[in-house]
Amino acid sequence: MVDGKVHEPFERLTVDIPDEHVGTVTQLMGTRRSRMEQMINHGTGWVRMEFVLPARGLIGFRTEFLTQTRGTGIMHHVFEGYEPWAGEIVTRSSGSLVADRTGVVTSYALFNLQERGVMFVGPTEEVYEGMIVGENPRNEDMDVNPTKEKKLTNVRSSTGDELERLIPARAHSLEQALEFCREDECLEVTPSHVRLRKVLLDANERAKARNRAKKA
Repeated sequence: MVDGKVHEPFERLTVDIPDEHVGTVTQLMGTRRSRMEQMINHGTGWVRMEFVLPARGLIGFRTEFLTQTRGTGIMHHVFEGYEPWAGEIVTRSSGSLVADRTGVVTSYALFNLQERGVMFVGPTEEVYEGMIVGENPRNEDMDVNPTKEKKLTNVRSSTGDELERLIPARAHSLEQALEFCREDECLEVTPSHVRLRKVLLDANERAKARNRAKKA
């Protein structure tokens, strides 16, 4: 707190990129509450750009930066100082697929769920209620059952066929997982796993919290 106002650390970011990526990088930085301090065109096809932005705006930035510049971009950053809180940084417009119960993930359930979004878990993995198991392309959360088992019917498709058609789960690094998190989500980090979960694991409690937020 400085003079009664919340402050946060800021970084000075310098990037060197091919001039064809200037627009893309400028747009990328705009979503991270940055301000451009300088842009130098070297006349050689390369441009240097300097930005000042909240330190939290750099979470997950390197991966996205390298993707957008096709691996050609160069970046480094140094501590700039403390400035007033810049506001919320929205890193994604998608929602989460949230497990509605505890159990073991089945290939049958994943085969049906992968049409609804990108999955973060694979067959035989253990999940619990409130754990985030995938990304919903729509801007809303969806409770799903990744442990559902196939009923014994006349359906003849085998588990082997389902496994062959499963899209591999998306793995997250610690930095990527941090960037994915929204305000009502958090990370569970162990020596062997990085899991995403809701702060409130119970679906009813999450619904009550959403209603309170709407009334506030």
